[in-house]
Amino acid sequence: MSKSNINDAGRRPAPAVSAARIDNDAQAITAATALADKLRPQALLRDRERILPWDEIEAYSETGLGAITVPKAYGGPELSFVTLVRVFEILCAADPSAGQIPQNHFGVLALLHDLGSEEQKRCFYADILRGERIGNAGPERGRNAISHVTTRITATADGLRLTGRRFYSTGALFAHWIPTRAIDDEGRAVQVWARFDAPGVSVIDDWSSFGQRTTASGTVEFDNVPVEPVQVLPVWQAADRPGLWGPISQLIQAAIDSGIARAAIDDAIAFVRDRARPWMDSGLERAADDPTILHEIGRLETDYQAAQALLHHAASVLDELSAVAVTAETSAKASVAVAEAKILTTEIALDASETLFDLAGSSSTRAAHGLDRHWRNARVHTLHDPVRWKYHLLGNYYLNGAHPARHQWN
Repeated sequence: MSKSNINDAGRRPAPAVSAARIDNDAQAITAATALADKLRPQALLRDRERILPWDEIEAYSETGLGAITVPKAYGGPELSFVTLVRVFEILCAADPSAGQIPQNHFGVLALLHDLGSEEQKRCFYADILRGERIGNAGPERGRNAISHVTTRITATADGLRLTGRRFYSTGALFAHWIPTRAIDDEGRAVQVWARFDAPGVSVIDDWSSFGQRTTASGTVEFDNVPVEPVQVLPVWQAADRPGLWGPISQLIQAAIDSGIARAAIDDAIAFVRDRARPWMDSGLERAADDPTILHEIGRLETDYQAAQALLHHAASVLDELSAVAVTAETSAKASVAVAEAKILTTEIALDASETLFDLAGSSSTRAAHGLDRHWRNARVHTLHDPVRWKYHLLGNYYLNGAHPARHQWN
């Protein structure tokens, strides 16, 4: 642990007092670009020393970006999914670890939109507009299926109580609300929103992955945590109620990978142009004139543009479908569009971060440059859900007309 993290040991989110108001797409892009300029200079140091981005996340909240999907009916700007994608691309090109931290914030807001009651929406949207953040207490560890749940919410004489242990909890350490999946007394799946400072809530920074090192995606423990009924969303109803929360969650994952790819390509170009030496047999004075390198840069840019175009197309599909009543068919259409984009953003993130070294040469592997972080970040984040199952989803849909299962990975 770095000295900075020792000083931050036990730190928890500051109370949200107010956040800037974003009213349109242009303001969101401007705010994201300005925040990216603040994230970028120290991104390498944070990765190398594993310095958690506490101040950077507070700065993110102050911009008002956390509220851009709040519906107009509840006081938000209800910006487009295309804009949401662009925000994540911009932030993750600057620092994909800090940029990933809000992923569950928006995924959970999409679930709230689809399954929340009026009381829940009024309550939680107001918190978000004030600048509060939503994290996540992710899947349980073990050899069982990722959907296996032993976390329980139980009715007691003293009210509802939540008990369980979760992992892959991206954003929880920085969050005011920590939603988690649990099973209620009737055996039904629910999502429980635990307050970060509620008795019995413990967030443990034990994330030790070689990539996305400062997302703090570690363990959350719930020990008989008191919960109010308004903090429980009926996830079990999603099986019979088509929605867009799954595709929206996946869309954000694809946008993160797109940002990682953009950063890797930009650094490859800069290193070849400014530092790389030409190969001895080329007869050239500059590596930037090597026809084999020119070919590869052209290929990477083309593949990136194709992936980004499909990503933005998927976002526009969600914008179109969210404007009308969602049906089983349109929900499936949304999952398919996002799966297609997710395949290409995964592949370009991995390809660009690997090819970078082939083009830049041996000197690019020096630790001082920190270029390995692009591959480490791409390799770790693209494991969020296996892209091979996206191909399966698409094949089954186009060949057999099978609708994708409804969950946050589709």
